[in-house]
Amino acid sequence: MAAALFAPAPASSQAVKIVGIGAVPCTTFLQQASADPRAGREYMAWAQGYLSGLLIRAPEGKDENLDLSPASFPLRKQAEFLRVYCETNRGADFSDAVENLYKALRAPPG
Repeated sequence: MAAALFAPAPASSQAVKIVGIGAVPCTTFLQQASADPRAGREYMAWAQGYLSGLLIRAPEGKDENLDLSPASFPLRKQAEFLRVYCETNRGADFSDAVENLYKALRAPPG
């Protein structure tokens, strides 16, 4: 049963519904995170869970050794990345910012 839960999904173009505190427009994230530091921490916790989900869903052989919290890209720097992304892309969703953070974590250092 557990294996079925984590088995790769068949290739399809099914849309997924993203839920939780991070399923909001960037403008909402920016407003809430700037008004309350606790909200910023909640968004970061959601982002870490979403990043982990992206890593789990990666195809076999891809991103196997990806560190989601490397010393070169600590959580504070990741939080700043999300803020800057959302400030630059106000029409995007917070989940888009997290997906771009994932891509940045995959990029070679330098």
